[in-house]
This record gives sequence, C-alpha cells and structure tokens, in this order.
Amino acid sequence: MIDIIITSYKEPNSTLRAVNTFLDQIKNDKQLKKQKFRITVVDPFPEVEEFFKKKIKNKKFHFFLDPGEGKSYALNLLFQEYGSSNKEDIFILTDGDVYVSPNTLSEIIAAFKEPKIGCITAKPTSLDDKNAKFGYWAAVAFAGIDKVRKRLSKEQKFFECSGYLFAIRKGVIIDFPMETSEDSIIPYLFWKKDYKIKYLDNVEVYVKNPDNWDDWLAQKVRNIKAHENLSKIAPDMPRTKSFFNEIKEGALFAITQPRSIRQFFWTVELYFARLFLYKKAFQELKKKKSYNDGWRGEVTTDSTKTLD
Repeated sequence: MIDIIITSYKEPNSTLRAVNTFLDQIKNDKQLKKQKFRITVVDPFPEVEEFFKKKIKNKKFHFFLDPGEGKSYALNLLFQEYGSSNKEDIFILTDGDVYVSPNTLSEIIAAFKEPKIGCITAKPTSLDDKNAKFGYWAAVAFAGIDKVRKRLSKEQKFFECSGYLFAIRKGVIIDFPMETSEDSIIPYLFWKKDYKIKYLDNVEVYVKNPDNWDDWLAQKVRNIKAHENLSKIAPDMPRTKSFFNEIKEGALFAITQPRSIRQFFWTVELYFARLFLYKKAFQELKKKKSYNDGWRGEVTTDSTKTLD
C-alpha cells in the first residue's frame, strides 16, 4: 500500500488541486494503476470534509478529521492506523497548499527499489515572481537548498527532508517526537537505523512563498524554533539547518545569485533579514516561547495560500 497523506488547514481549493494532481498520475500511468494507493486529506475543519464529499467520489480518497492537536500529532495517529510491517509499503507526505510534478509517484516508487533507501525528498520550486523582492529571496533560498541536498545525497551523507514533499518506507518507525518538525526528526530516525536519504532533484513540488515582511518573518521564525528544539530531542543529530551552517553554506552562495543591481541590493537586505530573524527566534526561545506544533492557523501566513 502506498499512502499519500496531505495535511491542510482550511484551504479546500488548493488541497483539491493537490489531490487531483496525484489522482491524475495514477489514472494516466499504466504501471501506477497496478499499485494500491490511498490518498488521505487531514484537516481539522468539518466543512472541509463536506467540501470533499461533494467534489471527490474516487474510492482511493479518504478524509481524516484532525482532532486539532497539531500536524505531528495527526501524522502519528495515521502512522499507527495505516502502519505496516511490509517495508515495500510507503508513506508520501505533503501539504494542501502545494502541488507536485507529474513524475512524482513513478520516481519515488523507482527510488525505493533500492532497499537501503529509507527517506526520499523532492525539489522545492518557487511559484513566486523573481522580479519582486520576496520572490527573489525565495528563489535564492531554494537554489541553495537544491545545491546542498544534491551534494549530500550524492555523498550519501545525512540531510533533513522538505516538509513540502517527502516519502518514507513503512515498517521502520511507528511514531516520532512531536516537539520539532517532522521533516527533520523523521530522516534522523531512519539514519540511526542505517537507512539512506535520497534527494530527487527531478521531482518538483511547487510552493507559494510569503510575499510580505510579516508573513515571511512569522514563517521563518517558527521554522528556526522547530530546528533549535532538535538540540534537546536529538543532540547527536547532524545539523544541516542551523545559523552556522547557513553562514557556511549560504553566505557566499547568495552573493553569486544577483543578475542586476536591484537583485544585488535585495541580496544585501536578505543578509540583514536573516540575521534579524535568527535574533528574534533566539530571543523568543530564551523567553520560553518554544516551538508549538500547531497547524498553520497558529501563525497565519495568508500570502502563501494560492487558491483559497
């Protein structure tokens, strides 16, 4: 069984597109038709469930009404409900506000034919306009992520996955700690069990990023706080997302990206913005404002929504 789990927060139209993207792949590929799939949308709003009852009649589709305790809590419930001892079975995890390239399922299934592959992640691709400052910032960040993951995957070293889209082999772990982001801790749990992590740079997940300062700051601060919690949960975990690694891997790379005077000034602004957000995140952690595994509604970033 291949379980595709799509977590959402009251964004039915965007999530419908995400579901249909997967259903279209299954419908149009003869090899995929031979596989057993289940697509589950996880959302805490009953009205979203009613929306999908009207829109999708496919037997492969299911809806799970999240109890509202956070994304990691809901995923842990489904890991246990949908769990399997068969390591050929797969979980594919993604969000309702993104969608994937048409080759996603076939490439993931092919990659898992290597028995020691435990986690697979894809290439985040920005939907934002590079001619606007925040769109340019997103493009620089995603280009840096792509460069680092390509290298670490080729060298068979540890790296964290992308919560926008990643897949894991069933039958290896049954749950994970909820005090940090699932795309960080889950790959580490597999790594500890001697499984490899693979980056598929030919599989894209399309992402709308924040387009204003307040949304950008809220999203990034929350991400940093989630990763800093890893020091408590898994102190021996190799860190690929940290302040020092960002300076080491990203500072020189970012300055090579501008293609105009305007982009050069945006890059300089990005350096100061990143320093400010780390300062803010660390200040909040010092004040005991720790990472809280709530849905996106806890820190709403409306500009990342596409169809809702």
